[in-house]
Amino acid sequence: MKAYGYYDAETVGMMDFAPMPECTPYGALLRPVAMAPCTSDVHNVFEHFSPTKKPRGWVLGHEAVAEIVEVGDMVTDFKVGEIVAVPAITPDWRDRGIQEHNFTHPKGTPFSGQRLCKSYPGVFGEFFLMEDADTSLARIPEGVSIDQALMCVDMAATGFTCAKFADIQFGDSVCVIGIGPVGLMAVAAAKLSGAGEIFAVGTRSNCVKLAREYGATKIISYKEGDIVEQVLALTGGRGVDATLIAGGGDEVFAQAIAMTCFGKGVISNVNYFGHSDNLEIPKLALGRGMGGKTIHTELAQGGRVWLERLLTMVACGRFAPEKLITHRFYGFDSIEEALHLMRDKPDDLIKAVVYVDWEKEGK
Repeated sequence: MKAYGYYDAETVGMMDFAPMPECTPYGALLRPVAMAPCTSDVHNVFEHFSPTKKPRGWVLGHEAVAEIVEVGDMVTDFKVGEIVAVPAITPDWRDRGIQEHNFTHPKGTPFSGQRLCKSYPGVFGEFFLMEDADTSLARIPEGVSIDQALMCVDMAATGFTCAKFADIQFGDSVCVIGIGPVGLMAVAAAKLSGAGEIFAVGTRSNCVKLAREYGATKIISYKEGDIVEQVLALTGGRGVDATLIAGGGDEVFAQAIAMTCFGKGVISNVNYFGHSDNLEIPKLALGRGMGGKTIHTELAQGGRVWLERLLTMVACGRFAPEKLITHRFYGFDSIEEALHLMRDKPDDLIKAVVYVDWEKEGK
């Protein structure tokens, strides 16, 4: 079948020889309606963050809304013809680690909950397989558009995971570092979680505008000085109750610790740090190891229930994830152009979408 992925071990491109997936008893065979390349695709393809070599014909992609074309004999909740949202994180719910509430790395190995494009081929093909349909696919509520659903499968799922592990309490002060699409969803999630002051760190004008719409009360620019000093000045030297890291280089990890208050502060990270082997922890900002600050390093929560909860919130008008979309492409062959756009990051970019079946755009 036609797909976008590894033409050989070193080259990524469009190909017509990718293996056609076969439906499994608990699985569903799907045809993508709309897809979105992700920054993590850019990391793996162009920056070689992933050390794992992929075989010839391996398909990329983990963000899609799709139509079901076949279901296995054991599937009970979905039927052929339904349009569904596909979570970016799809753990094997039969892994032992699931019973230990390890939903993101259930095999005890890094990223073992992210199987699309890692342990089996991704969504950038004419067809793709979801191995366990009933536990992974999400039903899209009436009134929720393709655009909205697609922005929930990874961007909202990750941003809201970041806020969830920040343990935000009513009236808390929060700082979100990085206001790309995930960070913008973290801002929206922080507001919905009851945060009072929400500081958003970023400079790109369209992201700043959207951060304010989603609930940011103050924009902090790293171009105007040290962001830690700015946060401490705005909080009377106390620091924020929670810092959410959704972007930035290695330096933001230490900055997040330093701007978070002693005794109860929480640092929640969903940012992917590449290249170097170590992250710095500032000893004094951590109270020499006794500062009472909690650090969470999280992968997006996956599975059907989490995604359907997010889609329900969209259906109820709680937030509008479709505002993240700034660039639209039409036709399967435009995947490469969209991915290169995500790599190049022009100033007006937030998120790019590829419509395979563009008659369903916005519906």
